[in-house]
Amino acid sequence: MKKTFLTVAVVLGIASVSKAQTKIPPDVEKLLQKNTCLACHKVDTRLVGPAYKEVMKKKKYKPEQIVELIYKPVPANWEGYPPMAPMAQVPKDEALKIAKWITTLK
Repeated sequence: MKKTFLTVAVVLGIASVSKAQTKIPPDVEKLLQKNTCLACHKVDTRLVGPAYKEVMKKKKYKPEQIVELIYKPVPANWEGYPPMAPMAQVPKDEALKIAKWITTLK
């Protein structure tokens, strides 16, 4: 019985590690919340929009390209998703900080 319990505990532990969400640095998370990015995007999983990791898997964007897409989204890049509204209210320095973080995701 102890052996079975230990085996189950180890399997569950490994499963939880493999599904662990990527941590967002606190300063970036604050910007994502402030600018309502997290309403549509998550780091690892699809929500309304693509996951941030999916963005980097699709194309190796440079931070400046991501900033441009924040201000002028290209819906044709993301078939199967609703079009993103332009986020012109996001200050450029904040958009760049978010974009630099996105480019670190693998």
